[in-house]
Amino acid sequence: MSEYNHHKIEAKWQEYWEKNKSFLVAEDRNREKFYGLVEFPYPSGDGLHIGHLRSYTAMDIICRYQRMKGKNILYPIGFDAFGLPAENYAVKKNIKPQETTAKNIINFTRQLKAAGFSFDWDRSLSTTDASYYRWTQWIFVQMFKQGLAYKAKQTINWCTSCKIGLANEEVVNGVCERCGGEVIKKDKEQWLLQITKYADRLIDDLDNVDYLDRIKSQQINWIGRSEGAEVNFQVAKSDQQIKVFTTRPDTLFGATYLVLAPEHRLLEELKNNISNWDEILKYIGEAQKKSDLERTELAKDKTGVEIKGVKAINPVNNQEIPIWIADYVLISYGTGAIMAVPAHDQRDFEFAKKYNIEIKQVVAHDTDEEVFTGEGKAINSGEYDGLTTAEFKKQITKWLTKEKFGRAAINYKLRDWIFSRQRYWGEPIPLIYCDQCDWQPVPEEDLPVVLPEIDNFLPTEDGQSPLAKVEDWVHTKCPKCGGVGMRETDVMPNWAGSNWYFIRYTDNKNDQQMVDPKKAEYWLPVNWYNGGMEHTTLHLLYSRFVYKFLYDIKAIPQKCGVEPYQKRTAHGMILGEGGIKMSKSKGNVVNPDDYLTKYGADATRLYEMFMGPFDQAIAWDEKGVTGVAKFINKVWALQAKVVAGAVIDKKITTALHQTIKKVGDDIVNMRFNTAVSQMMILVNLWEKAEEINQDDWQKFILVLSPFAPHLAEELWLAIGHQNSLCQVPWPSYNPKLIIADEFELVVQINGKVRDKINVAINITQQEVEDLVKKSDKLAKFLTDQTIKKIIYIPNKLVNIVV
Repeated sequence: MSEYNHHKIEAKWQEYWEKNKSFLVAEDRNREKFYGLVEFPYPSGDGLHIGHLRSYTAMDIICRYQRMKGKNILYPIGFDAFGLPAENYAVKKNIKPQETTAKNIINFTRQLKAAGFSFDWDRSLSTTDASYYRWTQWIFVQMFKQGLAYKAKQTINWCTSCKIGLANEEVVNGVCERCGGEVIKKDKEQWLLQITKYADRLIDDLDNVDYLDRIKSQQINWIGRSEGAEVNFQVAKSDQQIKVFTTRPDTLFGATYLVLAPEHRLLEELKNNISNWDEILKYIGEAQKKSDLERTELAKDKTGVEIKGVKAINPVNNQEIPIWIADYVLISYGTGAIMAVPAHDQRDFEFAKKYNIEIKQVVAHDTDEEVFTGEGKAINSGEYDGLTTAEFKKQITKWLTKEKFGRAAINYKLRDWIFSRQRYWGEPIPLIYCDQCDWQPVPEEDLPVVLPEIDNFLPTEDGQSPLAKVEDWVHTKCPKCGGVGMRETDVMPNWAGSNWYFIRYTDNKNDQQMVDPKKAEYWLPVNWYNGGMEHTTLHLLYSRFVYKFLYDIKAIPQKCGVEPYQKRTAHGMILGEGGIKMSKSKGNVVNPDDYLTKYGADATRLYEMFMGPFDQAIAWDEKGVTGVAKFINKVWALQAKVVAGAVIDKKITTALHQTIKKVGDDIVNMRFNTAVSQMMILVNLWEKAEEINQDDWQKFILVLSPFAPHLAEELWLAIGHQNSLCQVPWPSYNPKLIIADEFELVVQINGKVRDKINVAINITQQEVEDLVKKSDKLAKFLTDQTIKKIIYIPNKLVNIVV
């Protein structure tokens, strides 16, 4: 038999699938649908990453399996091509992003097809196509009309390298997530989306979906819902108030000072009363140089400045208390001010000790801790002494409300989503400013607002979008009054197109509406979405928000439900050899092309699934690819043993039925590595056999096909089938045959393996003892030895202690 030629065979079947549109899908009301989704890639100049293959192969296996189980499969792909990554690459190459993006998409398409994925390519899309971003703009217009999109001056994260505003989610360890550049604070007018209005639903609806617990936890923690009270502290000798949020209103009697964020608006308003204004200004300047992460680092030394000349009045005891500014309080969280209770908060305690501020205990405890943060009974709290924490919270909140000093409140860490970027390569925001009519949306019939192609698309030093210089595009008519209008020149962030791409896949050629409700109703929600953990608080949260909004305005049929994804899983990162994270600087980036060419798609796919548990990070090892390639060659060579009507070996029959069951179970549980291992066990048994029954072989080919589709197609053809196996049903197993009659008993002497014997299932301990005592092979280890004990673990091993 000729050697397995992956170049020839894989090219052959990829051409067949494309020519015959093997994975083309349409709605079929008589069949159960299955919508499998992966995060579509942004087409970088470096091409497909080896990590993409891990996620895409896993979902391809799942979709191929579900297709064989009779379901109508939607497995689409597209390109997230707007945004910073594509623009930065274009800037680096000094080529227009339109050109680089088109070229990169062609390369990505080539690579994806070479990997043998069963995508329905007729549904492919790119976020940069005007026919697509017309509807991205339409979604924004609907949000604007509903009051969810607004423009406001914000203290924002400003990337000094990218020269754009960043959402909190895009700042990692104090630097820009994309470029690693320094991030500073800057006041700027920005468009925002009111994702905070959906905060409760974004948490509560997680109860209705099948997400990994760590994904749910990350989203809940990011939204950061806290229940407590808002308390108003009157500024002494002033009509100004300082509003704070606290989850522990029961500790109000222990509040001995307030702390404002350095950016708090009240500072400017109280300027004339502040006697150390220069000192305050200096501290504010120092704070603005730090990132939020640096400012809130728990281990860092706390710094601050007392605002001299101004005091606040604690409403529960009328005591005047000092007001400080400190950089550990952020203007972006809560009210930008906190009440400090140093006896019952570690951070407040350290600050109070450093600056010699009063520490007053108001919760009784019997520990020797300097700072008690738990619950207990109230002390030093006037008429409330003796109340439990829970009861005190209720009563003091009622009192605050009655006396108009505060109210019950819920606070969120989540901020409204900054949705404008001062760059070129993005969806134009479809709004026009008119001096008479203010901001007006571009009429829906005039969408899309096409991004003009310009020569100078580089970021500007003044922080304006390059589009601001395109005067003939900027100047237009007000859609309301017909007067002079000016287009918004900021563009949308790179998340805009990825918020709803999974919806458009269901109807990607519709030029009349975002999606045909009937098609959406058939395909949505997505059955299974796999992606990276790094997108849990970015894309995943954003897309859930946008989907809920579209549901609310009935752009999505109500039958689709309020959540876009029924199931969300995540894959572990592939590291460079030696377990080091891949990076260009380290020179350890693995290029999929190298392995697809050298070993073939099936070997690369199999290795990525076999290399370790799917949800864990694992290091790339070329030796592992070599080993899997040898396995493929073994399978190919076994064809020579296939005989119609060959005698069926009972042990092999059991292994085959166990394989059918286990591989199917492992696919739906994403235990791909053990599925491949099980197939290897069966192949090793066949290697020792003289013949392979053709019916058994045919079942194995079907089981192998989701993992190594090209090889399986060729083997299927070789046993006489005329058509592709894409739509052939998954083989069934016989529950009675997966139970073996015998097993391999491991025999140990003092814990060391000395023999392995095939014995009947459920053999008794007495029978095992008789067997080992009579064994000639074991005799040399037991001669002149006294057997102290025989330990038998049923159907597994026996250990003889001498």
